[in-house]
Amino acid sequence: MAVIHNKGWHNPARILVLSYLFLIFIGTILLKCPFTLKEPISWLTAFFTATSATTVTGLLTVFNGDVFSPAGHIVILLLIQLGGLGIMTIAVIVFSALNIPISIHQKLMIQEALNQHSISGIMRLVRRLFVFSAFFEGFFAILLAIRLIPEWGWGRGLSYAGFLSVSAFNNAGITFWPDSLSHYVGDVTINILISALVILGGIGFTVMNDIWDKKRWRAFSLHTKLMIIGTVILNVIGTVVIFLIERDNAKTLGNLPMGEAMLAAFFQEAMTRSAGFNTVDISSLEPASLFFMIMYMFIGSGSVSTGGGIKLTTFLCLMAMVSAFIKRKKAPVILGRTIHRYDIYKALTVTLLSIGVIFSALFLLLLFEQPGMSFLKIAFETVSAFGTTGLSAGVVSHLSPMGQVVLSLMMIFGKLGPLTFLFSVAQRENDAIRYPHGKLFIG
Repeated sequence: MAVIHNKGWHNPARILVLSYLFLIFIGTILLKCPFTLKEPISWLTAFFTATSATTVTGLLTVFNGDVFSPAGHIVILLLIQLGGLGIMTIAVIVFSALNIPISIHQKLMIQEALNQHSISGIMRLVRRLFVFSAFFEGFFAILLAIRLIPEWGWGRGLSYAGFLSVSAFNNAGITFWPDSLSHYVGDVTINILISALVILGGIGFTVMNDIWDKKRWRAFSLHTKLMIIGTVILNVIGTVVIFLIERDNAKTLGNLPMGEAMLAAFFQEAMTRSAGFNTVDISSLEPASLFFMIMYMFIGSGSVSTGGGIKLTTFLCLMAMVSAFIKRKKAPVILGRTIHRYDIYKALTVTLLSIGVIFSALFLLLLFEQPGMSFLKIAFETVSAFGTTGLSAGVVSHLSPMGQVVLSLMMIFGKLGPLTFLFSVAQRENDAIRYPHGKLFIG
């Protein structure tokens, strides 16, 4: 991440963090207002819900359909949209529509928000990002409406379709139903449309932009090729693994016909990449499936996407580094391209910081929550919050107030990334001074 580490209000990372915190604050107030509620909720519940929506996570301590009014659903939808596209992106679109010039400092903030290496072409990417989001959300909302209107009628069918489309493309995973999408476990249309939206939202806007501009595989950037190949491989492996583990589990896939079982396995695997929808009971999954999904949630989706996690390219970069070291190569190589040393440092930093944040949160949850809670399920909930996935193994609704605060912080860390938080408070040091090399014994 190319960042200009200035002081005070000129620090792009600091402004990005504060803007998200401000949006969560406004969302909390709105979700506590009587016109957004069907029944009273606590300030903590409002804060947790606003945080989950803004960070496009989807973890909820209360059932969305029973607690919030239509106005509340609109507030949640707006928080999802603003959180998914990014506050800076929305601001730029508004400025452009009003013909307000964008300063260099504002472009630096957008660069920080979109994790770009330079400000060159940043405005075009922002405009494309908005167009891609509007097109996919609108197009898939129409397709979902065609499926849902016959079942729910025009009013509910249209509102459900629009809400699901925005929630899925932004990888939020929030629905109107207490069982998420479990009642559509065998519905091919719902499963394919929601999965497609989640994958498109999670693959990253830079990938979409690259495909739109170049249209030929050989012309694609290394990042685009890695994201496409990596996404396909992980989807295939995940589907097969979950199907094999759960095929004999009567509480999940065991009682489903072969075709529906494969569809459910694919859908649930795709959701672990950063979207909290489910068509099977997550709390009934085998321990091996839960652990496997923890790994997938930790990896997450693509950079400059609506998803979370350490990002797929970060994971692939580390795998290339390990392979290069084992083979005694001087530098890691992927698809005929040498990976820059800075990218290796960044991948290691992001991964280690993420592990540290997850371990810290897990320790606090184990310290404050009931001793009888399953360690694996608490770990699942922790990584789900960090990866802004939103899948729940049934623990989140039973958390103490302190546990809800911990998971809320995890969702914020996961959305913005540990690096952004550190850049927001750290000052850049002068590295012109060189020191003698020291030798360490490693391993």
